[in-house]
Amino acid sequence: MIEFVPDIPRWRQVAEVIRQRIKDGTYPPRTRVPSVLQLTEEFGIASMTAHKVHRALRAEGLIYTEPGMGSFVSKDLA
Repeated sequence: MIEFVPDIPRWRQVAEVIRQRIKDGTYPPRTRVPSVLQLTEEFGIASMTAHKVHRALRAEGLIYTEPGMGSFVSKDLA
């Protein structure tokens, strides 16, 4: 769990944590990132907030989703 900053939307703060984990290699390319359920449990956020995290990271090209398989770190990150 992280201590949330009141003036920044929670989804942005959680997305930044996941971005940092991708950047530092905690989640290497082609590995699974936490699911919506896992994000809700780890960060104590609502499922809609967790969905926003996934949408934002997909829009940035950091992750992709395979239906029925989960979300993964993009392979083309340099």
